[in-house]
Amino acid sequence: MLRIDQLKLPVGHDEGDLTKKLEKILKIDNVKNEQRRYSCRIIRRSLDARRKPELFYVYSVSVELDPKEEERILKRSRGRFISKYEPKVYHMPEPEGMNELKGRPVIAGTGPAGLFCAYILCQNGYAPILLERGEQVEDRIDSVNAFWKSGRLNPSSNVQFGEGGAGTFSDGKLNTLVNDKNGRNRFVLDTFVKFGAPEEIGFSAKPHLGTDNLTDIVRNMRMFITQYGGTFCFNTTLTDIAIQEGHLINVKAESVQKDGSIDEVVIDTNCLIAAIGHSARDTFGMFNTRGVSMSQKNFAVGLRIQHPQKMINELQYGRTDNDGLPAADYKLTNRTQKGRNVYTFCMCPGGYVVNASSEEGRLAVNGMSYSGRDSLNANSAVIVSVDKKDFGSEDVLAGLKFQRDLEEKAYRLGNGDVPVQKYGDYKDNALTAEPGDVIPQIKGRYRMANLRELFSEDINEAIIESIDKFGYTMEGFDRADAILAGVESRTSSPVRINRDDGFMSNIVGLYPCGEGAGYAGGITSAAIDGIKVAEAVMKHFRPYDESRNELS
Repeated sequence: MLRIDQLKLPVGHDEGDLTKKLEKILKIDNVKNEQRRYSCRIIRRSLDARRKPELFYVYSVSVELDPKEEERILKRSRGRFISKYEPKVYHMPEPEGMNELKGRPVIAGTGPAGLFCAYILCQNGYAPILLERGEQVEDRIDSVNAFWKSGRLNPSSNVQFGEGGAGTFSDGKLNTLVNDKNGRNRFVLDTFVKFGAPEEIGFSAKPHLGTDNLTDIVRNMRMFITQYGGTFCFNTTLTDIAIQEGHLINVKAESVQKDGSIDEVVIDTNCLIAAIGHSARDTFGMFNTRGVSMSQKNFAVGLRIQHPQKMINELQYGRTDNDGLPAADYKLTNRTQKGRNVYTFCMCPGGYVVNASSEEGRLAVNGMSYSGRDSLNANSAVIVSVDKKDFGSEDVLAGLKFQRDLEEKAYRLGNGDVPVQKYGDYKDNALTAEPGDVIPQIKGRYRMANLRELFSEDINEAIIESIDKFGYTMEGFDRADAILAGVESRTSSPVRINRDDGFMSNIVGLYPCGEGAGYAGGITSAAIDGIKVAEAVMKHFRPYDESRNELS
């Protein structure tokens, strides 16, 4: 198989243009149709905007021909943009563990980490039980929409909690910096396609799904996992773990019934995968009480900023017409004069700022896009890195308290609604009377407030210095009527649940997993970590003996 790189075609081309270009490079464009025996697949497609407004798509393509013909093409090309290619294919490992599972393995959390961990385990005879404090995704959507409309929060099922995890209400970005030596990244993308994602996520340089696609994919994965022996327990929160001589012996959970009553469930198991997400603050507290080894982790906080998507498109593409072009994105960084690291995060082209709260009396925001990315505005978080100097404590949960304090301030500033402010007023420390030309695109109720009251002056100065600097890079980024919203506090987990080379914590049988445990930074990396943890479980334990009774 060969790989051909740097296939450049103008924006607006069709599939036939790519075929002609490929065949010309391979020098088979004059060969009769019946003799053109080859297969090809797009490996990667990226947008080249360096010569805007003249824009190109650049392709890398794999081609399989007769081996002798491939050798002739390689010799003729002398390696220029043509090379031997062997795709990285994930090979699911065989179970090899020698330890007995004393009850079915339990997975706490059904975000990407939990779902992909279950996806691997259920196909190898481990029959996992998945505990999810929130609702299944169909019902969760209704709860979230009701919250955005009325302001009445369901603390157990919201933007942060529920089937699919926090990423379900996001832009659904799938790019990752994880080094993919074993093909897990490709496996994750192919799995998403298998369960309903568009095929282009497999080759796009910046793949994304959008909230509307994610909900269908998550539901389809659940149906598959159930078919292969997994059991989902929704509205069921992990509340405690029992430990004996350093080994996990059971887990406790509270299950909310349809009539509102709460049943306590005890599951005898010596295997718990903690894929709890970055907002499971009560679970972090319980683990800390039970002696689970954890450490502080740096994260970042800041504000969401909104600009007209049309403005971002024109800046990035150098043209006013966008036929054949996706909604443009950006990524900006700055190190302030005082040494603060500030950067844009989770940029959502054609998206919305969303009320992403999960606790009564506290308010957090996030960004979200649908697959069409067709909102009036682009938004991203402008965030400042924080650490124990900001937390003011060595306590392992000090970062969590820091988040909560900010969210309480945000809730008070907006009187329960998302507090927003024009950037010019934020700089001037003045309350915004009404929006300018940038109309807020927000899921949830909002009101004007003075966001300068959220942070220390050190953080405020870092945000202002950086937005002004970004205005030099992207003209208009610092426009006075850009809309700010706060607080962006859930950028990543404030703690890390420590684990060893076997992916196990200091408690034998407890496997920290995914973004909440501090080992991922997005949908794809969390899914990959879920796969790695499943492999670790399979290496340690034999498949589950179905004759055992795990509930008591």
